[in-house]
Amino acid sequence: MATFVDHVTLHLRAGNGGNGCVSVRREKFKPLAGPDGGNGGNGGDIVLVSDPQVTTLLGFHRHPHRSSDNGGFGMGDHRSGYAGEELELAVPVGTLVKDTGGNELIDMTEPGMRYVVAPGGIGGLGNAALANPKRKAPGFALLGTPGWEGDVLLELKTVADVALVGYPSAGKSSLIAALSAAKPKIADYPFTTLHPNLGVVQAGEVRYTVADVPGLIEGASEGKGLGLEFLRHVERCSALLHVLDCATLEPGRDPLSDLDVILGELAAYPVPDGQTPLLERPQLIALNKIDVPEARELADFVRSDLEARGYRVFEISTVSHEGLRQLSFALAELVETSRAEQAATEAARPRIVIRPQAVDDAKFVVKVEGGSDGNVYRILGAKPERWVAQTDFANDEAVGFLADRLAKLGVEDQLFRAGATAGSTVVIGHNNAVVFDWEPTLTSTAELLTSPRGSDPRLDALNRPTRHQRREEYFERMDAKAEARAELLREREAGLWREDYENDHGGPTPPAQNEETDAE
Repeated sequence: MATFVDHVTLHLRAGNGGNGCVSVRREKFKPLAGPDGGNGGNGGDIVLVSDPQVTTLLGFHRHPHRSSDNGGFGMGDHRSGYAGEELELAVPVGTLVKDTGGNELIDMTEPGMRYVVAPGGIGGLGNAALANPKRKAPGFALLGTPGWEGDVLLELKTVADVALVGYPSAGKSSLIAALSAAKPKIADYPFTTLHPNLGVVQAGEVRYTVADVPGLIEGASEGKGLGLEFLRHVERCSALLHVLDCATLEPGRDPLSDLDVILGELAAYPVPDGQTPLLERPQLIALNKIDVPEARELADFVRSDLEARGYRVFEISTVSHEGLRQLSFALAELVETSRAEQAATEAARPRIVIRPQAVDDAKFVVKVEGGSDGNVYRILGAKPERWVAQTDFANDEAVGFLADRLAKLGVEDQLFRAGATAGSTVVIGHNNAVVFDWEPTLTSTAELLTSPRGSDPRLDALNRPTRHQRREEYFERMDAKAEARAELLREREAGLWREDYENDHGGPTPPAQNEETDAE
């Protein structure tokens, strides 16, 4: 059964915001005393908190689905809905948070860091909050927006001062057990550590952490064995300790060849931008298992070659604890030097300047997309997408309110500039988008309408003629009038009208009647 997990995929769903309430206060002698619908509560956020007491992502591996509470609905008498409870997830220090595309969201390298990874939905406003001097009794309320839902990737990179590197069964686990109070798995048969072990070492007044990570083999930088699992935990350490096995019985292996293989794999592993390459960090060498006579002889033999390369070499034994005190103090010196350099670097960091968003920044964009039935105009922006999510499309007045908000934001003007015409297909949002047949006459002045609550008369006549149709009807009427005048002119020229009737009445006379009719 797994006891250590250093990467996991979390499936998160933040709480939805509660809907606003539509309510009208009723009192004695005041059946309609004004709107009193309360606002909906906000949904709960999901927050990641770096906790030094947590050392593994095992809990998330077993339960990857997490969700926070929804916000409560608003109620009458100006009662707002309750806010959803925030969900805190404790993660180890050194956890790297990424989205599904591999983009880094935050690197939680310090204890106590907090990051809202899944924000909750916003509660909708009740009709009391939507009332104003022109719209005194709104018959609608805004809906709560859904909370964020998706996947995030957690990757644990152990944060330690010193990393023990070496071949499997080189004695790294025994060394960390001898230097600290850590109790990794140790046995008298060959095996490799499957997950990192952390130990705290006290050397004089200096306290530092040592990481025992999975063993390294040739080709680890290309993913062989547990190489990548190993190297991911090494890139956070400030110093490296090469643990070389001087008592190995495998043919073709010796401390010098083992060191060359390890250095080659460290050089082939790319570290993130801004970090020091692994081979440029301080390094020490520990020749282990000198309690074995043959191993001590081999350590004395290769010591001069290693010192000629510029390394400080320590001959140690994790069984007899020989040489461990000198090694621990030497590592403490490296850690102190690294901490001093890091403090100086942090002090020299430039100040972070937060500039407010420009007033004239666009709140949305209109993208023209081709389609089989003509162009589709997609509106993308935080405000329009949120307003659509808050709209109850079963309520005409709410739809009219949405049209007013979009018009005041300038959506109508941008659609005109993009070439949209009456009846064009307009889509707002990416996923779960709402599709409209755009009517440019659906604009503002909803506050001045005297319609019953919950209705908008502008939406009743959906078959209004377009500007082109009205122009054609006008031309047809004008052509009909011109044809009628021409017909009257032809009848007068044919002698069907009397001149005296035309002179007396100032217009054409009716056709001549027979004599019997005239005599009567």
